[in-house]
Amino acid sequence: MTPAWRHSLRAWRLQTSSPRIPKMCPSLSLGAFRTSVTKLGLHTKPRMPPCDFTPEEYQSLAYERVLEIHNQHLPPTSMVYFPKPLLLHQGHMEWLFDYEGNRYLDFFSGVVTVSVGHCHPKVNAVAQKQLGRLWHTSALFFHTPIHEFAEKLSGLLPEPLKVIFLVNSGSEANDLAMLMARAHSKSTDIISLRGGYHGCSPYTLGLTNVGPFRMDLPGGLGCQSTMCPDVFRGPWGGSHCRDSPVQTIRKCSCAPDCCQAKDQYIEQFKDTLNTSVAKSIAGFFAEPIQGVNGVVQYPKGFLGEAFELVRERGGVCISDEVQTGFGRLGSHFWGFQTHGVLPDIVTMAKGIGNGFPMAAVATTPEIAKSLATRLLHFNTFGGNPMACAIGSAVLEVIKEENLQENSQEVGTYMLQKFAELRDEFEIVGDVRGKGLMIGIEMVKDKVSCEPLSREEVGEIHDNCKRMGLLIGRGGIFAQTFRIAPSLCISKPDVRFAVEVFRSALIQHMEKRAK
Repeated sequence: MTPAWRHSLRAWRLQTSSPRIPKMCPSLSLGAFRTSVTKLGLHTKPRMPPCDFTPEEYQSLAYERVLEIHNQHLPPTSMVYFPKPLLLHQGHMEWLFDYEGNRYLDFFSGVVTVSVGHCHPKVNAVAQKQLGRLWHTSALFFHTPIHEFAEKLSGLLPEPLKVIFLVNSGSEANDLAMLMARAHSKSTDIISLRGGYHGCSPYTLGLTNVGPFRMDLPGGLGCQSTMCPDVFRGPWGGSHCRDSPVQTIRKCSCAPDCCQAKDQYIEQFKDTLNTSVAKSIAGFFAEPIQGVNGVVQYPKGFLGEAFELVRERGGVCISDEVQTGFGRLGSHFWGFQTHGVLPDIVTMAKGIGNGFPMAAVATTPEIAKSLATRLLHFNTFGGNPMACAIGSAVLEVIKEENLQENSQEVGTYMLQKFAELRDEFEIVGDVRGKGLMIGIEMVKDKVSCEPLSREEVGEIHDNCKRMGLLIGRGGIFAQTFRIAPSLCISKPDVRFAVEVFRSALIQHMEKRAK
């Protein structure tokens, strides 16, 4: 049951309507835009839904001092969002507040991590209670939070995935999964998809195939990449190929029960098996939907056939659920279930702890035993009492508040609303995803489908922020907006987000027209 405070808040939101910006003509060109732009209320800021929370007054470091410390003592990075980086102060459910008290609708949830909402009251209460009881011990001693959490988590996984290893991050989970695959198969080679992101540790860098995360020095030996079966940007695929309420506008001759694109991509997978790896392999890693690469979805049936080919070579199949797990995709609790497959190993992180640093690997007793015979695996902080208490609370909230069902209903609604913008604007090339994991790929035009420039995407991104909406970016060319809010969002939140994004697109088109 949804708590009363959430029902009251949603009822309040439903009573609040937001002014709509007048609709543009479908696929509005620059010429048409020049003649119609003066008729539009371009700079009317969309009205933000209400929030029943007042943040504390910010009383910490001055913004200039934060910048100074960042430049002097923190690693140099080009990944900080926005020309003027955002200094955040407090969060509440789907909302974030900066040091000046400005409110933002968080539609990226700390990089697909805050699953049930910032500072969720129940999760906070459990964390505070455990904080006063026991912060830390290790796996050398028993404590009930780890046993309670392991039982709850394993109960959400199908047989025989019933052995849970607890670690601290997605990269560490995938590191461990690599060790498991090699220990069990007694082979070395591991295959992953181009565009896949599986971490940034020395081992997982070999699995990660997104350009900015690759480096000149050797790392992740024994890893091979294969073609990503991307039905929008890849050579094959079209309007019948993916498991999503919204299909690509590119046409194809596939039938619902016979996907020609899938067959072509499987041939590429076979080519990798026949030319780039040994006759016996350790395994195959895949995200059910690629996250960092811009919410890329594969043709229906691809993973099932790929898994069969891997097992024929003695390898195990690993589903990286770091971004797709815990009900985010709506129709199922785990992403692999949307493909009708059963992996041998499942890795998970991010949403597992609603932002608390924890992760897990689930596998079969047989694979767990193979690892134990070859390695004494120990993790100081894995299964920490704080982490496990929080993890249990997150699972309870997902169930009690029907957040998987909310992800399905609100996510499908949002996909369809963003798809309307694809039909309206020439620079919106593709809208895709499932549940509350959505990608909006920006292009120069729908004929060439060349990626919109980083600078133009950055301007739209910053405009959304200035109007109170925080979204992510991804894709090989940083051309795709990533939408992945907490599972607690409502349809009024979606309407505000779509209005902001539409307004940012209109402002961008106005600038191009000039």
